[in-house]
Amino acid sequence: MMIGGGGHHHGQGGHGGFRGNLDGLPFAGVPSELRERYDQLVAEEPDFPLDEGAVVFPAVLPPAEHRPFSLRRFVAPYWRSLLATLLLVVVETATGLVGPVLTQVAIDEGVRQGDVTMLVAAALGYLVAVAANVGAGAARIAFTGRVGERLLLDLRVRVFTHLQRLSLGWFTNERAGRVMTRMTSDIDALSALFHDGLVNLVVQALTVAVVSVVLFSYDVALAVVTLAVVVPAMTGATLWFRTRSDRGYGEVRRRLADVLSDLQESLAGIRLVAAHNRQHHNVERHREVLDGYRDANVYTGTVGAWYSPGTELVATVGQAVLLVVGGQRVLRGQLSVGELTAFLLFLATFFAPVQQLVHLYTTYQSGQAAAAKLGELLATRPGVAERPDAVEFPPIDGDVCLEGVSFAYGAGPPVLHDVDLTIRAGETLALVGPTGSGKSTLANLISRFYDPTEGRVLIDGYDLRDVTLESLRRQIGVVPQEPFLFAGSVRDNIAFARPDAGDAELEEVCRLLGIGELLERLPEGLDTSVHERGSSLSSGQRQLLALARAFVARPRVLVLDEATSSLDLHSEAVVERALEVLSEGRTAILIAHRLATAMRADRIAVVEAGRIAEIGSHDELVAAGGRYADLYAAWSRAASPRRRSAADQRQQARP
Repeated sequence: MMIGGGGHHHGQGGHGGFRGNLDGLPFAGVPSELRERYDQLVAEEPDFPLDEGAVVFPAVLPPAEHRPFSLRRFVAPYWRSLLATLLLVVVETATGLVGPVLTQVAIDEGVRQGDVTMLVAAALGYLVAVAANVGAGAARIAFTGRVGERLLLDLRVRVFTHLQRLSLGWFTNERAGRVMTRMTSDIDALSALFHDGLVNLVVQALTVAVVSVVLFSYDVALAVVTLAVVVPAMTGATLWFRTRSDRGYGEVRRRLADVLSDLQESLAGIRLVAAHNRQHHNVERHREVLDGYRDANVYTGTVGAWYSPGTELVATVGQAVLLVVGGQRVLRGQLSVGELTAFLLFLATFFAPVQQLVHLYTTYQSGQAAAAKLGELLATRPGVAERPDAVEFPPIDGDVCLEGVSFAYGAGPPVLHDVDLTIRAGETLALVGPTGSGKSTLANLISRFYDPTEGRVLIDGYDLRDVTLESLRRQIGVVPQEPFLFAGSVRDNIAFARPDAGDAELEEVCRLLGIGELLERLPEGLDTSVHERGSSLSSGQRQLLALARAFVARPRVLVLDEATSSLDLHSEAVVERALEVLSEGRTAILIAHRLATAMRADRIAVVEAGRIAEIGSHDELVAAGGRYADLYAAWSRAASPRRRSAADQRQQARP
């Protein structure tokens, strides 16, 4: 499929833009004053070697991805790594709780008994426990960091693969900024959860559970007082915080998506913004979007500001109550000083994880909100799906047939109405008609970017819904009106659909298309770098490279959106010659906005209001005196002054 082109390898040597013109194609190279900086930036870009044989891209959604996405299902395949992490957590938690016990032993058995040996042993044991706790914590953090990065890599690949699988209609309806949010901030939120949140959540929860058991083992009465005073207050505060934070973090994710979407749209249209002096308007609009994001963050911050000090107050009150109750039990001889000290230390150990859980819950909520957004994306099914029983498309001749085809975009009104159309193998058919008549929709259905609402689209008798997408797209070439080029070398762009094509073949293709001179003028030939989106090239140069890319792919059916509508006359002549070579011997469907282009086709179909109003050769349609004849007459009247002017200029130029 030749919608865009590009690659991931930068050519060796210089990275200059195109120098010189070809038959009137305007210069679009790198300005000389920016050359040094540009070369430096290109040299600094990393080179990513690809092993395409190692990449598996199933067009059919794998069975494992049919279930709704959730954190639990996502981490389940990594249970061995999670089990190892849990063991490290147990060691870290156990060594962290040895201190209060050794403190009790030091007080009751060492200080009160005057046993220096016991006191020193308890102190040394404390140091060993601290060292073991630090070692276990470091090992746990390093191990979970590696596991977390592996999880994130798999998640990023899964999301990106799913985006590649989605249909053109989804991207038409979805704002690009929101898509970028899924791949950036949402996965970053999960990164914080995987690296720090989940494991720490387990650590602190396990600490609270163990400390609760230890508190009851020391003194049941004090433990009951602890649970009666602290737990209800903590539980109420946590439930309140959970309800408010759930709503707050969901709103934060939505507002952030709006910010990135507005930023992306503004940057993409920066030339138009400058041309119409709309900078002030854009700044004001972006400020309004940022205000919404700020308000959402202020809300979550306010909720956290009330919750965190509130839990600290509960902890302080709890300690004061236990100090009074415990002190009375010591005075009555029901509890030793060491046991009370250990109990209070354990109580501090109990409150610290609770406080930590508050902050971790914030991270968890942010991650959950991000997971919900990613779940919505991964639950989206392709509008054009490959059937599980789809067959491999054999080599085709190129007979295209539309039988009773009707189509509507989503829930909108029908765009095509009961269209019947047959295109013979090797024939060039031009589609003409007013804007919005359905020409591009017909081309999209033949390329199977969409499936018809009713009817069938067949090539060589095969319903396109019955063949695999890969084998279909391999034999259909698409050249859009505004060709897309990726950042990379000229070679990567031309050989986009067939990366194994050699330099000799690429150069021969350029020669056959009549653009060999263009290739010779490149400062580094096929290794010349192309800027992102082909911005270093003129419209004509981009179109010529797109045609070469389509030629290299060797498709049997070509769908050509009007390739000359935005070009000047000189550039148009070059591209027209290349189009004639490209379409020779192939079935070609040409969306023509200029009748001069349509007249070169074998047949012309006039599309009006989603129907084929007329079809035939140029001469047949003119003789019929219908809609095409009216269009041709109007075009002839408008074109005559230009033809006379061109003839006069040629006459004056003669000696």
